[in-house]
Amino acid sequence: MNVIIPAILPQSRADLEDKLFKLHGLVHAVQVDVVDGIFAAPPSWPYSNAETHPPHPMDDSFPYLGEITYDVDLMVAEPETVIGHWVQAGATRITVHAESSSMLPKIIDDFQVKYGHRKDFALDLLSFGLALNVNSDIALVEPFLDQCDYIQFMGIDTIGRQGQPFDKRVLAKISAFRKKYPDMFIQVDGGVTLDTAAELLSAGVSRLVVGSALWNAPDVRAELQKFKAVARSYGMYT
Repeated sequence: MNVIIPAILPQSRADLEDKLFKLHGLVHAVQVDVVDGIFAAPPSWPYSNAETHPPHPMDDSFPYLGEITYDVDLMVAEPETVIGHWVQAGATRITVHAESSSMLPKIIDDFQVKYGHRKDFALDLLSFGLALNVNSDIALVEPFLDQCDYIQFMGIDTIGRQGQPFDKRVLAKISAFRKKYPDMFIQVDGGVTLDTAAELLSAGVSRLVVGSALWNAPDVRAELQKFKAVARSYGMYT
């Protein structure tokens, strides 16, 4: 299982490709953060180009398909309008923020009908998860747990920007959730550093999404190895 997942918040297609080139051969999975400037801000690619709305993610598929799998974290309003674009581009994990839409039941049902998705079925083909902000109650996602492959807890107070400080309130939220739902897959995005990684794994997190702590390091390869060492010390395969 991929425990350490690099997050890319691309400012352009070229920026995405540059970061993927640096990760190629080092990891088997990445998360692409998509920010529309409405649900969260500031906008990232492809919303940073305001000429098209809603924008299509790319003219063709993600690079390195077959070597890298892609999680797409949709920090967008009306995610139902763009999910299909990202699946077509090759994403195998789609994360929708629970606060982004009042139509979650329809979004999830449509996802199941269109893509034949069922929880825990053929996870390598297509997985669906809900993200939950630090300030949101877990009750927001509880009605949908039987239809989700994972829950993503946000480890920062304001989403959509890398490099924000870790919000320790998420630790209590994760611990309570893990106690209530011991078999649910949990990942955390935001504020993940070498220091907070240990705390999160101790709280019961299955997967860590790492952004600025990786990209601000002088050596991406060396920093990845440090994160993987932390995960292995908790008996997690990376």
